[in-house]
Amino acid sequence: MTEFAGLQRTAELVAAGEASSVEVVTEALDRIEKAQPTLNAFRRIRREAALAEAAEADARLAAGEKAPLLGVPIAVKDDTDVTGEPTAFGCAGDFPLKTADSGLVRRLREAGAVIVGKTNTPEFGQWPFTEGHAFGATRNPWDLGYTPGGSSGGSAAAVAAGLVPAATGSDGLGSIRIPCAWTGLVGIKTTRGLVDTHPQPEAWHGLAVNGPLARTVGDAALLLDVIAGTGTKMRSAVGRTPGRLRIALALRVPFTMVPARLDPEIRSAVVRLGRVLARLGHDVTLASPSYGIVGAGVFARSMGGLRDAAVNVPDLRLLDKRTQGNRRMGVVFGPLLKLSMLHEKFERKRLGRFFDDFDVILAPTTATPPTPIGHYDGLSNFATTRTMTAACPYAWPWNILGLPGINVPAGLTASGLPIGAQLVSTEHSEPLLISLAQQLETEERWQERTPSL
Repeated sequence: MTEFAGLQRTAELVAAGEASSVEVVTEALDRIEKAQPTLNAFRRIRREAALAEAAEADARLAAGEKAPLLGVPIAVKDDTDVTGEPTAFGCAGDFPLKTADSGLVRRLREAGAVIVGKTNTPEFGQWPFTEGHAFGATRNPWDLGYTPGGSSGGSAAAVAAGLVPAATGSDGLGSIRIPCAWTGLVGIKTTRGLVDTHPQPEAWHGLAVNGPLARTVGDAALLLDVIAGTGTKMRSAVGRTPGRLRIALALRVPFTMVPARLDPEIRSAVVRLGRVLARLGHDVTLASPSYGIVGAGVFARSMGGLRDAAVNVPDLRLLDKRTQGNRRMGVVFGPLLKLSMLHEKFERKRLGRFFDDFDVILAPTTATPPTPIGHYDGLSNFATTRTMTAACPYAWPWNILGLPGINVPAGLTASGLPIGAQLVSTEHSEPLLISLAQQLETEERWQERTPSL
């Protein structure tokens, strides 16, 4: 009944009594379990707990209670604390059960959502592929031979396959936008600080933020309103015209220290979206920011974040050798963290001047289409970094600067794999980006494309 119905429509069905929460949650759990042997999107499936929560939601609905997601199934990434569940964050080992919800899950529960499970992510969300010896490989529902991306790859695979109407993820260097690009979804990397990262005061030294993954702009906006506690601010932007905007079509690859080349199919797809926006009345100009050395602080902050996260691992010997090496580098380069924060302040001012001339940047989300399963197997730390940087060089500058961005589907490759583009703007410009993305969705109708899994 609810496969591909979406978040808002599922919420409407349950609120109107056309379907009970127990019914839609059972359907979602059945889809998840049926797909798990092939898609492998979930690390934890909460059948018993979710059905109990659904029954409670039905009782609340019968009593006349209203809430935005009351009785609606949602999945969360396995870097998110849920009471009674372990948070393994892609790692092997016997992790303790959490005794408290994260801030994000508290918001979901306040809105009445039913958490059906926790989705797969690579170890500590390091990579743009969701594979690991602790759980195997999560696969792309558009073609099971390919990755859905990462690190929110389990969430993206689950939503793209219609297992759940929406999911949450986190984005440290593109970890929401990249898998959304490679599975044909809308994903929002939020302004730093907009969505609670509790129990961490600031995730990965300011690099990582939480956000929604969904098939439509409206569903992503609804979920963002819930997890950010912004009322209907984001949903209100869906039906609002953004006005005539100055849009920079930014195709230049940011400075990466390793060779990276924009795939011709992706270039053509992003340029085509630029033409669509021009036809809609926006001023679209070919122009890229002067990225310079904006990425100089990435290494210290990402490795420092990994070092901090590894404290919770019960047995470090069970980690991937690359993860063990990165943790050691996090210890060595820890003293550079303060310098990285100072560098960010300078770069925020310098790169921020680009937005004096442009309201929004339209850029590729990735440089390549999805990579095959096993593409990174057996590579060293350096070779893994080099290979993933060549595939995904466009997302990370906006994590350094803490600015919001939305991935929008840009079409399919000749072989039928999804690709995406990102819309980026200034701090707290999510409503503007949402209204612009909705304009594109009305033209593109990407929500009508579904995988044949």
